[in-house]
Amino acid sequence: MSEPRRAKQPGLADVARLAGVSNATVSRVLNGSAQVSAARRAAVTRAVDELGYRPNEAARALVSGRNRLVGVLAEDTTRYGFASTIQGIQEAAIAHGLLVTVAVVRTGHADDAREAVDLLLRLPLAGVVGIEFDSPVSRALELLPADLPVASATLMGTHLSGVPHAHIDDEVGARLATDHLLDLGHRTVHHLSVDHPSESGRGRTRAYLDTLERRGAPMPEVIMTGWHPLQAHDATLRALDDGVTALFCFNDDIALGALRALSERGRRVPEDVSLVGFDDATFSQVVSPALTSVRMDFRGLGRAVLEQLVARIEDASAPDDVDLPAELIVRESTASPR
Repeated sequence: MSEPRRAKQPGLADVARLAGVSNATVSRVLNGSAQVSAARRAAVTRAVDELGYRPNEAARALVSGRNRLVGVLAEDTTRYGFASTIQGIQEAAIAHGLLVTVAVVRTGHADDAREAVDLLLRLPLAGVVGIEFDSPVSRALELLPADLPVASATLMGTHLSGVPHAHIDDEVGARLATDHLLDLGHRTVHHLSVDHPSESGRGRTRAYLDTLERRGAPMPEVIMTGWHPLQAHDATLRALDDGVTALFCFNDDIALGALRALSERGRRVPEDVSLVGFDDATFSQVVSPALTSVRMDFRGLGRAVLEQLVARIEDASAPDDVDLPAELIVRESTASPR
């Protein structure tokens, strides 16, 4: 049996034939040239829509002389914050006719940073976005040529000097979560954090401790766990005692593991223990009880930083930095202590 062949995609010549214009006119319309009459532009647009024509971006780059590829440097592509930020970058890139490629900086070692940067620099880049949630990406950004447009997405109060950035302050989010639980009347708040957190993750814990100190609440030892919900489940079982009435978790995955452990111990949420997550992942709305969480608009962060990069590409002067708010979303998992 013969293998199925892919349907032939319409080409520029097909668009020109249907629109009744030359290939050169189609190219001028697709590249935004003003030297085309309104009637011919409309004819080309109708033909493009009717045929479902999609321009070859590599060919357009050759014709226009403009690179259309954006490189992204990230420490991870699987965790919620990174994946959602990349999704936002891609959404905004599509709107600008740009393509996206991702290079992962796996550790803070200089060789890993250099390898990721070298991978990107082999490509015809329009610019680079760094998802600068931790120092490995910061180190990689420092290796980029000074004349290459760069922007960064950050959760930290600090970022690479001279690089425009879009920022969500997750320390503000940690304060919102801790204040919320104390405002409900809990004597103190316990914190379930992760081993080897990023710099921004360490900032979350600092903000939690600072809030307890500011409010004059007891400061219990931070409960440490791995990144997986099952590890959080086991850590919660080990640390849980009757004195725990409010638990602020490093992220929603960790909260999911804690929720399972509390159920196994017969501790009801929120009647016996109030539980707050972080990130506002999609599943936080559908678990039972629905999880109170700090919303971090990672997709919005990705869209904002891509817009900054485009502004930098089109104008060498640095665009204004963008700050996106962290927001506490109160659902069913928090209540006043009994």
